[in-house]
Amino acid sequence: MMNFIKATKMKFLILILLLVVLSGCTDAKVSNQNVSSSSNLKVHFLDVGQADSILIQFPNGETALIDGGNREDGGFVVGYIKKIGINKINYIIATHPHEDHIGGLPEVIKNFDIGKVYMPNKTSNTKIFENLLKEIKNKGLKITRAKGGLSIIDTDDLKFTIIAPNSEKYDETNEYSIVNKLIYKNTSFIFTGDAERDSEEEMIKLGYNLKADVLKVGHHGGRTSTNYEFLKRVNPRFAVISVGKDNDYGHPHKEVLERLNRMGIKVFRTDELGTIIAASDGHKIDFNKDVANNNMVKNKKDNKIFYIGNKKTKVYHVPTCKSLPKQENRVIFHSREEAEKAGYKPHKNCIE
Repeated sequence: MMNFIKATKMKFLILILLLVVLSGCTDAKVSNQNVSSSSNLKVHFLDVGQADSILIQFPNGETALIDGGNREDGGFVVGYIKKIGINKINYIIATHPHEDHIGGLPEVIKNFDIGKVYMPNKTSNTKIFENLLKEIKNKGLKITRAKGGLSIIDTDDLKFTIIAPNSEKYDETNEYSIVNKLIYKNTSFIFTGDAERDSEEEMIKLGYNLKADVLKVGHHGGRTSTNYEFLKRVNPRFAVISVGKDNDYGHPHKEVLERLNRMGIKVFRTDELGTIIAASDGHKIDFNKDVANNNMVKNKKDNKIFYIGNKKTKVYHVPTCKSLPKQENRVIFHSREEAEKAGYKPHKNCIE
């Protein structure tokens, strides 16, 4: 009888130990999943209409907010950030003192713990600019003057740098815009604010490495930004335009869309898609929206799709193909017949 009781107790103890070990294994799995998901970079291009606001979740756990939309967007931006569980913004970047970029920032600063604030050396006599300075002062924050070459984050795998403005004085307020380059391992982004031709030419002249996978198109797709030489240096695979539907400015201008289309760049627009999220694991970039079907480049004369040929391989692609050739190796065809008469074959993965 005693042996039976001892054996029963032993089985009970073994069962308890197994439960402890198994529960420990489950916790470890969840923990590993959390580490894995937090190691990604996320860039949220918020749908704030005819305005700009970009939230960045860095893989090191820090966050940045580039602009805050118009004054009336403040509540939306605050709500969006809170909804995804963020309570501190490490870096606020007010690209330039126009209302459609800084309007929502006073509300953001009131509602979150803020680390550093970056602004260009440009003031404005508007009420919204005064409100922004007031909220910065109320929080006991200091303004870091932004200038090209200033590093915000600099580690082996993650770099967040200011590459404009590069002059002390410009004729246009837009030219004072802070331009940031973000590199995470093998992926990269450029955020341009409303920077226009002068600033773009300065960045080229100063020799910045402008190559990036994703370009936030300058000035909501206005014709005075995203000039061809600058676009060629960036040579992005993807472009995001933050713009309001049926806006009074005619943004994005057809000249800019044509430049992007000629280079076979996949274009995401907030007026068409709402908030756009790009996620990077350091090697590839995924978007939460797909524009493959509405991003074909149309020839207005014959309503046919453009195709992009590779001069080296003699293969032609649709503009949204993931295997597009380098810019210097591209040739444009206005029909499949034109491409095939030139001796080009269709790419097996992007053309049926």
